[in-house]
Amino acid sequence: MNKNIWLIAAVLLLLLLGINNTVYYFYTKKSLEDSLSHELLSVAKQIELSVEQSRLGAERFEEQIGRELRAAAIAAQFALDPDVELVTNEQLMELARRLDVLHITLLKETEDNIVLYRSSDPREIGIKTGTWRPWHQAFRQLFEEHNVSIDWGQSLPNFWTGPYDFATSDTSKLRKWGYYYDGSTNYIIDPYVSYEALQAYEENTGVERLIRKTLEENSSLLEIAGINPVIYETGAVQTITFSGETLDHETQKPVIFGTNNYKTAKDRKAIRRAYETGTSVTVDGRVNGVHVMKSFIPVDIDKVTSILDDEGQPINRYVLTIVSDYQVIQSKLDRQFTGIGLVIGGLTLLSIAIVWISMRLLQRSRERVAAEAQRTYVEEINQMFNMIRAQRHDFLNHVQTIHSLVQLNKLDALKRYAQELIGEIRLTNDIINIGNPAIAALVRSKLSQAESNKITFECRFSGLEKLDLGMKSLDLTRLIGNLTDNAFDEVLKYPEDERFVELHGSLESGRLVFTITNTAKNAKAISEMPLFASGYTTKNEGGHQGLGLSIVKSIVEHYKGSVTVEAAGDDRVSFIIEIPN
Repeated sequence: MNKNIWLIAAVLLLLLLGINNTVYYFYTKKSLEDSLSHELLSVAKQIELSVEQSRLGAERFEEQIGRELRAAAIAAQFALDPDVELVTNEQLMELARRLDVLHITLLKETEDNIVLYRSSDPREIGIKTGTWRPWHQAFRQLFEEHNVSIDWGQSLPNFWTGPYDFATSDTSKLRKWGYYYDGSTNYIIDPYVSYEALQAYEENTGVERLIRKTLEENSSLLEIAGINPVIYETGAVQTITFSGETLDHETQKPVIFGTNNYKTAKDRKAIRRAYETGTSVTVDGRVNGVHVMKSFIPVDIDKVTSILDDEGQPINRYVLTIVSDYQVIQSKLDRQFTGIGLVIGGLTLLSIAIVWISMRLLQRSRERVAAEAQRTYVEEINQMFNMIRAQRHDFLNHVQTIHSLVQLNKLDALKRYAQELIGEIRLTNDIINIGNPAIAALVRSKLSQAESNKITFECRFSGLEKLDLGMKSLDLTRLIGNLTDNAFDEVLKYPEDERFVELHGSLESGRLVFTITNTAKNAKAISEMPLFASGYTTKNEGGHQGLGLSIVKSIVEHYKGSVTVEAAGDDRVSFIIEIPN
């Protein structure tokens, strides 16, 4: 039974250790993931600042190109006739070459439209601008007010320019157009340049170069992109050109810069949330079998012409998207978890070893106690048997002594001798008739101990011959022995005529009851002391460890019994034990 209890205890302990380690593992995993997520956001913030600086630099460079286009338009104005009808396309070709611009176009206002009337590029001639919004609005303001006030593009005195974009006459290349009109001519001068200048700048210092370099230096990063949240939601804005081609506007693209190849089903919702709330959003998912983590970071900007919504109006915020390879993160986690696992495993093995050693030590301690009790029990049984054998051995001597006293007619001496012999025989019979060999042997031993210490030791037992052997004899003798020893230790404090101990045992209504009563001058105070606490003792001499009564309590509780202490008057204390039988 005890082995099963220890086995159950060990299994429960291992189960608790397993649960504790599992909880600790996942808690640590969550903490590490959160830490890495914050670290990723920190890296993303650094990238955000670098990208913004690069993008703003490109914006400023484009503004400088706008100022150069204005200077070229003013130079062209001095070289051309103020009447558009007197200007030839050949003149514009030569002028474009000398001013080092791609082409020069002259815009003429008609009754219902504004037309590309003269140009160094034949493909431009005759194209109407009425559907170009907001470009046509800017042209109208130049003709009417000589300046442009719309909240888009770059406005300078008598000049306006929009961002780089594709032309309806040639959708294969990006262009930047400048428009100048001061009222001294009947046409708008439109010099324009190719994208090569800005492209060279961006290749050396621009956003795309920065993104490539960042991806090369960070193995965990897969992709970086700037997202136009409005266009990403509605779809790219497209225009059908006069030749029937579909034209995607550079300023109204879903992806402003970088690439957006790692798309998940959560992207659209995450972009909208980051854009509307102004807070970063992180999601994870699988793309083409790759587990990725995506961070969406809102970036507030001044309204610029290069990022427009679906209505052609500048937006004040875009979303920076950074895609990380979760496997790289997982590898870092696995390395840390390996270390944690080794620590957990080591602690678990150490705990098991400690428990096993404790169980072995406790088992050995119990075995030593049991062996000592068994030895005492055997000794006491042997003492009782030796007493009986001694009586039988001396029986012939007793008979001869009685015969001699009868022959000598010494009746008084015969009476005294017979009374002593009968008393000794009665005591032995009383001990034998207790009904339990273990108790009988113990009582015989305690009687001898009491006699040698001048202690009056009285015993009364009833019904023990019907005692069920459900309680171990060793536990029974340990119980009575410890209580009796405790009583003897107490009464030895008093004079010989006050040394009184009484042991009463009985079997009543299925309950085994033992009562030990002894002399105690401070009985009331003793009954209120924590006598059964392990290590507690009222004895200051003799090396007592305070374990006797603690052992008694543990035995009683093991058999579902009870032990109480009562003051029997002012000078006696009683220990009462009741155990179901």
